[in-house]
Amino acid sequence: MSGLPEGRELTAVSADGSRIHVEVFEPPDAGSGGGRPDDGGRGRRPAVVLVHGWTCSLRFWAPQIRGLAADHRVIVYDQRGHGRSPLPGPGGYSTEALADDLEAVLTATLEPDEKAVLVGHSMGGMTLMAAAPRPVLRRHAAAVALCSTASSRLTAESLVLPLRPGRPRTRLTRLILGARFPLGPVTPVSKWLLRYGTMGPRCAPEAVTECATLVQACARSSRIGWAHVLDSLDLDASVRELRAPTAVLVGTADRLTPPVHARALAAALPDCVGLTELPGAGHMTPVEVPRAVTAAIRDLSARHLGVTEGAA
Repeated sequence: MSGLPEGRELTAVSADGSRIHVEVFEPPDAGSGGGRPDDGGRGRRPAVVLVHGWTCSLRFWAPQIRGLAADHRVIVYDQRGHGRSPLPGPGGYSTEALADDLEAVLTATLEPDEKAVLVGHSMGGMTLMAAAPRPVLRRHAAAVALCSTASSRLTAESLVLPLRPGRPRTRLTRLILGARFPLGPVTPVSKWLLRYGTMGPRCAPEAVTECATLVQACARSSRIGWAHVLDSLDLDASVRELRAPTAVLVGTADRLTPPVHARALAAALPDCVGLTELPGAGHMTPVEVPRAVTAAIRDLSARHLGVTEGAA
C-alpha cells in the first residue's frame, strides 16, 4: 500500500467542528488549486470518493488510488479518529457523525452539481448508508459501491469465532471487537490473528503486513469507541433510502461481514446493479483482490459517469 502518487491535501470541517483530513489524487495534467476544480467544470475529471473502514485510514485505498488516478479525480479521507483526522470529542462516535463528515468532504471537494462514484468499505459502506437520506448524498451520488459491509446484526452474524450461532457467540464476539488490549506491535502472532479474522487464506503476505500496520496505528480509544457503534448498528431503514445505482461486493471467506449481509443488502436496495461474491477473499477486499474491486469501480464510472479509458 506504499508508493502513492503525489496528491494534494485539504481539510473539511464537519458539522460539530471536527477537522477531517482529505487528500485528492488526479491526473498530472489536471488543474491545481483548492479543494474543488478551478475551471468552472470545463474539462473536469470524473470523481471517485473512497471511504475506508474501521481501524484503517485513507492509505487502505492505495491500490485503487494507483489504479484510478490516471483518469479520475480520486478523493479519499481519514474517518474521524483514524489516520490524520483527530479523535472525536464527547458524543462524537455515531453513524450520524460519520454521515456529517462525508457530507463535509463532498461539499469541500465537489462542485454543487457534480456527480461522483461513492465507494465504501466496511464502516465506510455504513457511512454511505447512514448518509443515504441526505440531500447532499442524493445530489452527488452517480453510483455507489458497498464493499464488505453490513447494515445491522454485525456481532450476531460474525463468523470470527468458530462457534454455533447464538447468544454466547454474540457476546464473545462483542468482547473481542471492543477489547481494550493494544493490537500492536506488528508481530508474526498479530499478523496471524489479523489474517485469520479479516483476510482470506490466499492473501499475499505483504498485504497482511501492510494491513496489520494500518490497524496497529489506529488509536485504541478510537477503535473501542467505534466498536460500540458497530455493535449497536441498525441502518436497515437507511438502506432503502439509498436510491443511486448500487453494486455490492463481498468476499466468500469474509468472517467479519459474511456474505449473508451482502445478500440482504442486495435484496433491500432500491436499485441494486449487481452482487459480486469474490471467491476466497476475506473482509479486506480492496487490498486482497484490488484488481477486481478497481474493475468494479471502473464499471460504475463507465456506466454512470461516462468514463471508458484506462485499465483496471
